[in-house]
Amino acid sequence: MNGFAALLSEEEATELSERTEVVSTFPSEGRWSPHTTRSWEFLGFEEGVRGPDSSGRLPPGAEAGGEDVIVGVLDSGIWPESRSFGDEGLSPVPARWKGVCQEGDSFNRSSCNRKIIGARYYVKAYEATHGAVNTTNAYRSPRDHDGHGTHTASTVAGRTVPGVSALGGFAPGTASGGAPLARVAVYKVCWPIPGPNPNIENTCFEADMLAAIDDAVGDGVDVMSVSIGSVGKPLPLADDGIAVGALHAAMRGVVVVCSGGNSGPSPATVSNLAPWLLTVAASSIDRAFISPIKLGNGMVVMGQTVTPYQLPGNKAYPLVYAADAVVPGTPTNVSNQCLPKSLASEKVRGKIVVCLRGTGLRVEKGLEVKRAGGAAIVLGNPPAYGSEVPVDAHVLPGTAVSTADVNAILRYVNSSSNPMAVLDRSRTVVDVKPSPVMAQFSSRGPNVIEPNILKPDVTAPGLNILAAWSEASSPTKLDGDNRVVKYNIVSGTSMSCPHVSATAVLLKSAHPDWSSAAIRSAIMTTATTSNAAGGPIMDADGTVAGPMDYGSGHIRPRHAMDPGLVYDASYQDYLLFACAASGGAQLDHSLPCPATPPPPYELNHPSLAIHGLNGTVTVHRTVTNVGLQGKGNARYSVAVVEPMGVSVKVSPKNLSFSRTNEKKSFRIKIEAKKGRTGWRVNGQFVAGSYTWSDGVHVVRSPIAVLVA
Repeated sequence: MNGFAALLSEEEATELSERTEVVSTFPSEGRWSPHTTRSWEFLGFEEGVRGPDSSGRLPPGAEAGGEDVIVGVLDSGIWPESRSFGDEGLSPVPARWKGVCQEGDSFNRSSCNRKIIGARYYVKAYEATHGAVNTTNAYRSPRDHDGHGTHTASTVAGRTVPGVSALGGFAPGTASGGAPLARVAVYKVCWPIPGPNPNIENTCFEADMLAAIDDAVGDGVDVMSVSIGSVGKPLPLADDGIAVGALHAAMRGVVVVCSGGNSGPSPATVSNLAPWLLTVAASSIDRAFISPIKLGNGMVVMGQTVTPYQLPGNKAYPLVYAADAVVPGTPTNVSNQCLPKSLASEKVRGKIVVCLRGTGLRVEKGLEVKRAGGAAIVLGNPPAYGSEVPVDAHVLPGTAVSTADVNAILRYVNSSSNPMAVLDRSRTVVDVKPSPVMAQFSSRGPNVIEPNILKPDVTAPGLNILAAWSEASSPTKLDGDNRVVKYNIVSGTSMSCPHVSATAVLLKSAHPDWSSAAIRSAIMTTATTSNAAGGPIMDADGTVAGPMDYGSGHIRPRHAMDPGLVYDASYQDYLLFACAASGGAQLDHSLPCPATPPPPYELNHPSLAIHGLNGTVTVHRTVTNVGLQGKGNARYSVAVVEPMGVSVKVSPKNLSFSRTNEKKSFRIKIEAKKGRTGWRVNGQFVAGSYTWSDGVHVVRSPIAVLVA
């Protein structure tokens, strides 16, 4: 072969891999790695792929993929027959497991195995509000009717299943969770909302969730994956079921990972805001499903779709803009959105209809085009969504396009007396640049409950993720869609959350004695703010992203295994934080709040946010040495990137450690620079960072400051 082996630094390997004459660069690990059809590969778990994480071997302990670790998934249940949950080759269930396999509708003891080691369902609070579960839309058991719970469980811990793809053969490859040997415990807490289409959306009640968290801690789970968040205004910590339950879980060493919500890109929309939770934003991976649209004027626009249908004849079809084809009485502000019963059949029959995203579900717009007799849908982004294109398995031929591209299509439609287009066959492509890009739907900071804690904490793959699905649910979940799939492509922070949960599982496996705070710290301080090509992570609208979008950055699971230093925090520390946080709450009466608790930013947290800086603030932090190299000897020095108009001084500038688990404290003095007023009129947070490094480990903490 025309190649060579060499000892290279990560930077050298990355630089080589980016040269056009180099076919591939990969670490010599001597084994095949687990990988999903793409997202884990992109995270750098696979040889030969240069994701944002491209380091060498996993440390001892992580090799086993967490077979000794139990992950509890709070969601809509599980489809136990999926190949992602087979137990071939797994050792017996860990002896410490105390959970049960609760029987119910289409679910019995044999539905559990050495992979799904426990399953329970919680319905009392739901039924107290909505009455008995309607068993046409849900199983009164741990079985998943919806698909969401199966998808998240298989993302965190699905087995390695070769030869998997979505409907229509999209995203082919091997499906695997991030921790394919970890044990899964299912806690079904989400149920259909009664109404005209109960399959579309689920609801989860605090009482059911708290009961589940309580059981999960008692059952012996190590990590809890919760792709659930509050709708509307976030609740104070003391009233937030997930936050309260998670605090007690954290006290017992359980790592709780939550999704940050899909209400972006508006600021202050992120949910799951407690510092003892790991809150996850969503970003893209390096895969696309391209489908060319050839316009009658010769222009080719690149759409994206996973729709398994083709227009017959590979020929040109007439093109019509939805706003020009609505029934009388359709409100003008939504006339371009293909809402139910809005299209006039005589104007769309046999045509490709251009609709815009906005109100209503994307797949419902396709259903409306089909109802009215349209031949295909082109779904365009309004300006707010920019270049981010979520893909859907529409019920008719169709594709989705960016804001710029839909504008180009509409310019052509408006300038032509007979606009025509050909929709070409779609195909899967990888190595898309730039990636990752922040998802527009991903909820943004600041933290509205306590702005002195930065949220979200990290970002992970959440756009167009393929994973296992419930065979009781169609890929679109729409009434009238009777298709059955074993794997489905979905987007959301619900999909990014289990990527981080799996990373926590691998860390727990490698470091069983670490606290939940230490594991959270390791994931946060090793995250990257660069994309795979080395540039800054961007938002989908083309601007540079920052801490309010991604917190500490994009996760790097391998780096997290050996973070060097961690910021640890105890149950008492969290109680003190709750005393001082907005609307101060005493969360444990055996430890009463002091008269003047330390300010919230004094929590020993891996990131730093200061809200309303007026003059000078001094913050204290303590790090614990957990480096795997050098038998505990390490000397770290600090590098600071100051936020605009803010002075940041760290002292001491160097920290020396002589043993593992040794702790060292330092101060950070933050001061608003005098005479600099022009740039801060808009009341935006300004971003910087401070980073400790010993030449091997890079321990980075973002700084976000709002000057008063």
